[in-house]
Formats: sequence, C-alpha cells, structure tokens
Amino acid sequence: MARGNQTKDKLAIEPGRSVTHAPSDRRVSVRPESIQPAACAVVLAILLGLGSVYGWAQPKGQPPAEPKGAQVAPQKDQQQMRGLDEQIQEVKSDVLRIAAELSQLEEKLLYPSGTQVAIFVAIAKGDTMRLDAVRLQIDGQLVTHYIYSLKELEALRKGGVQRIYVGNVATGDHQLEVLVDGKLESGADFSRTGRFSFHKDMKPKLVGLTLTGTEAGKTPITLGEW
Repeated sequence: MARGNQTKDKLAIEPGRSVTHAPSDRRVSVRPESIQPAACAVVLAILLGLGSVYGWAQPKGQPPAEPKGAQVAPQKDQQQMRGLDEQIQEVKSDVLRIAAELSQLEEKLLYPSGTQVAIFVAIAKGDTMRLDAVRLQIDGQLVTHYIYSLKELEALRKGGVQRIYVGNVATGDHQLEVLVDGKLESGADFSRTGRFSFHKDMKPKLVGLTLTGTEAGKTPITLGEW
C-alpha cells in the first residue's frame, strides 16, 4: 500500500506526464508572482481601450470637456467673491457714516452753538464770472483764503453752495471783510472788496455771501443770513 501511494505521488508531480487530478490529500498552490504580470497586462489593456474610445468620441479640434466638478468650483468662487465685495461695500458705508458722525461731534465740541459762526459762498444764478479766490477777515483778522479749482467753480455755477469757513466768535457785533478775485466773461480781471456787519447771539450764526460779476449790473457781493 505504501508503495502504491508513492507511485501515485510521483505521477502527480513528475514532469512530462498528463495527470487528470491531484491526490485528494494535497492542494494546488498558486504563487502571487505568477498573477501580478497577468493582472497588470489586463488593466493596461483596459486603460488603452478606454483611451482609444474617448479619443474617438471626442471631436477633432476641440479641447476635452471639463468634468462637472471643475465647473462648480469656479461658480462657487465667483459667488464667494461677490459676497465678499458686498461685505466690503457695507463696511465702507459704515466707515463713511461713522466718519460723518465723528465729524459732526468734533464740530459740536470745537464750535459750541453759543459761539459758532459759519460763512457760505454761492454764485448768482446765470452769472458767468470765473471765481478764482475768496479771502475773509473777521474783526480785522484773516480767517480763511480759499482758491477755487475748475470743478469747484463748475459746481458753484450749477447752484452749489460752499461752506468756506466755520469758527468761534463771541456774542455781539462783528465786522466781516470779503475780498473776491476772478475774471469776467470778457477776460478782464475782477477784484472787489465788501465790508459788512453782523450780530452774533447765543445760537449758531449762518452767514451767506452771494457773488456776482459787475457785467451783470448787480452788487458784486451780497450778504444774507441763512
């Protein structure tokens, strides 16, 4: 019996013989090294086949279509940028509003209502004078000397009003001297001086100056209370 088993074992493993089945008490082992090259070859063949199919389906002369995920990302980025821009604009608006409130508070602290005087300048409607500069003196002391740009002159011609000076004066009577320099429509130099009196009481004083060229046939400098 032992010899017969040995013979069968030899037949199962001996090279050159055809064997229908291995002995029941033995298992056939397959080494991983023999599977890896075949598996790699199959995967490579599949990838090459997919590449050829994709290249055949893609029209010539057109770039490959981007995956859907690549289109969603830029849209999200654009939405985030728009949201960020809106936040920046809101912050700017808040900063401007706070700056205006601080300016008003500073003015109230520096120029209390009991001593505040503000002087405004306007050009008469339809006047063509080119305003160059305005100089103001209160009680013989120079308080401001303002030189106008072309944009500021255009704004005044369109009906704008400029607050040229704000300061403090004691209650009572005061003297205001106004010197205006400019050119008339004819090109001639224009220079006029006006002297006015105004009274300051316990509330803020608003003084308006309306300027007119001599060609209009009106008083060059007119004082009014606002």
